[in-house]
Amino acid sequence: MAIIKNKEELLSHGNIEGRRIALDVIEYAFKIIDTYGVVRKKVLFDGKRLMVGSLRSDLSKIRNIYVVGAGKGTLRIAEALESILGNRIKEGIVIEKRGQGSRLKTIRVVEGGHPIPDEEGLEGAKEIVKIAECAKEGDLVFVAVMGGCSALMPLPAKGISLEDKKRVNELLLRCGATIDEINVVRKHISAIKGGRLAIYAHPAEIVNLIVIDEVTGLPWGPTVPDPSTFKDALRVLKKYEIWEKVPESVRKHIERGLTDPSLETPKLKDFKKMKVHNIILADNATACEAAKERAEELGFNSAILSTVMEGESREAGIVLASIAKEIEKSGRPFKPPCVLISGGETTVTIEGEHGEGGRNQELALSSSLKIDGSKKIVIFTVGTDGTDGPTNIAGGIADGYTAKRAEERGIDIYENLKRHNSSYVFRELGDAIITGPTGTNVMDLTLIVITS
Repeated sequence: MAIIKNKEELLSHGNIEGRRIALDVIEYAFKIIDTYGVVRKKVLFDGKRLMVGSLRSDLSKIRNIYVVGAGKGTLRIAEALESILGNRIKEGIVIEKRGQGSRLKTIRVVEGGHPIPDEEGLEGAKEIVKIAECAKEGDLVFVAVMGGCSALMPLPAKGISLEDKKRVNELLLRCGATIDEINVVRKHISAIKGGRLAIYAHPAEIVNLIVIDEVTGLPWGPTVPDPSTFKDALRVLKKYEIWEKVPESVRKHIERGLTDPSLETPKLKDFKKMKVHNIILADNATACEAAKERAEELGFNSAILSTVMEGESREAGIVLASIAKEIEKSGRPFKPPCVLISGGETTVTIEGEHGEGGRNQELALSSSLKIDGSKKIVIFTVGTDGTDGPTNIAGGIADGYTAKRAEERGIDIYENLKRHNSSYVFRELGDAIITGPTGTNVMDLTLIVITS
């Protein structure tokens, strides 16, 4: 099944040859990072033995199997586990982004709010803690972790309300902080994140099935030790000048955490007594490498520029477009035809009134001004979870015809960039990328296609 739902629209105008290449490469990359298929390959059960990574378990010696998790795409992990283990799963719950509309046989699916937490996510998080507390010695707990986990599984620390937590999220999302910085704060105002869920589940054995959507590229989630501290959380809030803006309950909790070690998130030393296995299902490098492989199969020179791209989306768009222009002009540092690939997660800093958009759309729209007039360059950028910012658009596609087409329709790209209103432009031009839920989440994937 095709991931891109509006292919015909995207191929109806502009640099059709370059667009077709970009769509082909993206479709292939998405097939490789499909979580259902990856879980089926990595979790093996022959009727007696369960094999996951280095773990080898005789199921006759396992009392109960539980499945919990949260994030955009955990439904696909849960589906795969049910298909493998069937009625051996005693109980489970995963929290998905609202709009999935799916049910499973044994594992309950809760739909919560993202990127802003809500009551449904809160109640789901409480149920996850209950299941974890039921797990005993001899039990096995699968924990599905994907991007969006932090917002979808909100369980504030004692003394912090859900409304206060939502306020912190809103401030962090608007200030330009990176996702890693945002998560440092989230973990330190939570009763479940930063490894705390593992404490609830101990002494059961834990298998973390992790799709990495953080630039650090390290295992993460509510059952993984947290190297960050309350001091780091305070530094983030002060760096972006929102310390005085966060609710008083949050400031008090962080101040207490600075002096009370018992409030700190669990560290590596705390996990030495636990049985925890981290299985990486996919990450941004997986997607980038798949894209490179497909581009080369199609006869293009191909290179991965970065899998850890960060920074302001608008500026990143200018940089990538500048690289494309240099290649088009001089054939350096790569000779056309070529496909350049990058991944990571840029940010959009929002101040005052704004329209609708997302980091991928803003990157693509910014790049359109730099490549204006080119007959060879296409820039395609997409959030691998199928959503870009608070929109139902996955990303945007720009080429040398974009700016002119916008001008002909009376659309001011500069003004819409200023207002962070990129979704309007891409919808009007028929260049908004629509995927719907993809069942995976490995940050963003950007392609620069330069034809000969």
